[in-house]
Amino acid sequence: MNVIIFAGPTLSASEGARVLDATFLPPAAQGDLYRAALGKPVAIGLIDGYFERVPSVSHKEILWAMKQGVHVLGAASMGALRAAELSAFGMEGVGEVFKAFASGTLEDDDEVAVVHAAAEDGYRPFSEAMVNIRATLQAAQAAGVLGEGTRSTLESFAKSLFHADRSWPALFQRARETGLDSAELDPLRHFVTKHRVDQKRSDALELLHTLRARLKAGLHAKETRYAFSHTDAWEHVRQKGK
Repeated sequence: MNVIIFAGPTLSASEGARVLDATFLPPAAQGDLYRAALGKPVAIGLIDGYFERVPSVSHKEILWAMKQGVHVLGAASMGALRAAELSAFGMEGVGEVFKAFASGTLEDDDEVAVVHAAAEDGYRPFSEAMVNIRATLQAAQAAGVLGEGTRSTLESFAKSLFHADRSWPALFQRARETGLDSAELDPLRHFVTKHRVDQKRSDALELLHTLRARLKAGLHAKETRYAFSHTDAWEHVRQKGK
């Protein structure tokens, strides 16, 4: 069965292909998901997508794809955002990042945003996602490396950084500049080196495993109950996808 996955930098195509037999495409921009749905795949997995300077995947193209019988699942990054926004219409979210947005625990798009290299460099990330920083700090606290107060302070420092500037070195520098106790920072630095949590990658892999299990069990065409309206905005998206 034909399955399409939009991924990178969260998960490379080569790594994803070891889990699921699918067509792996670059991060999705506006119109890409519509174009993919024209080929009538049984499912589309949205992990990564562009934002800011490139128009993002629109809600309408996801709704249109599902109306054509295509299952659309989202996780980790742009996929988690769109799944949380469209779960009432049948888009399926997977993973902890999706759950946090769906519950309202997280609300800001910058929680998953990273800057990354171009395709020829494998979409290598240049910054760290806030959701990964949160997960790592929480893991460090659970392991006894950090106290709750220090964890909370470091989360606030990280959140205050512009998403393109977020990195562990930048966070440690900010902590030193504010006089945070080095007795906790040094063990944390070692913890990050050995036990950094990549929540986005974990969620992306969960999406692939979920799809593999669903396909094995037998995946019929997606059924929807909403009416799809052909608006001017939709025509704009459709033209971009041609």
